[in-house]
Amino acid sequence: MQYPMTTASMSASSAKVLLRVTNLRVSYGGIQAVKGVSFEVMEGELVSLIGANGAGKTTTLKAVTGTQPSAGGEIEFMGRSTRGQGPWHLVEQGLVMVPEGRGVFSRMTITENLQMGAFVRNDLKEIAGDIDRVFGIFPRLKERRNQLAGTMSGGEQQMLAMGRALMARPKVLLMDEPSMGLSPIMVDKIFEVVNDIHQQGTTILLVEQNASRALQLASRGYVMDSGEVTMTGDAKQLLADPKVRAAYLGE
Repeated sequence: MQYPMTTASMSASSAKVLLRVTNLRVSYGGIQAVKGVSFEVMEGELVSLIGANGAGKTTTLKAVTGTQPSAGGEIEFMGRSTRGQGPWHLVEQGLVMVPEGRGVFSRMTITENLQMGAFVRNDLKEIAGDIDRVFGIFPRLKERRNQLAGTMSGGEQQMLAMGRALMARPKVLLMDEPSMGLSPIMVDKIFEVVNDIHQQGTTILLVEQNASRALQLASRGYVMDSGEVTMTGDAKQLLADPKVRAAYLGE
């Protein structure tokens, strides 16, 4: 099902398309995990991609960021095909992901993890300034800047993973299940920060099982089921849809 765009989303449609995925297919052996998925993210948007566990959301993000080969389709970032480019090339161009499971460098300190987020940069003074900016967003990280990342709580590691991604100065920030496994209080904090980052001008593609929270933040949404996009449109309309509420909000 595709909903008509609202006035807000129509105005967004006149913006520049930063990320366009067309008919993406991804297979694991003989199993097709992503079956012709298409979506786009425009400059300044926060777009949510929701769906049940196993719907193909994470596989889609891995293909978009070049960490999982695709079996077909086209991925364009900033108007150019990403075909043949490694993940590091895409990070250099501003396509940056906060992975599911955080993936922090456990034997490095918080500061060293943030420095790793800027590995594609060589502007040392500005890197130091961006670390201070991350510490401003996440004061808890500043308090523990010399602590080993592996000794932090899950919520603190999620903050660090988000901060590390910001160090690459993303043009599009892809976030894969940032609230997974966190306490309700920490979930509130993470979604608050996601909204703040977006309000400060970062374009975001948010992949989440917490459909309600994701759609509340987003301007537009896509619903994935069994490797396909089954619904798309204005996030508030999706949030109110009885099928979405029954399937993903437990109603």
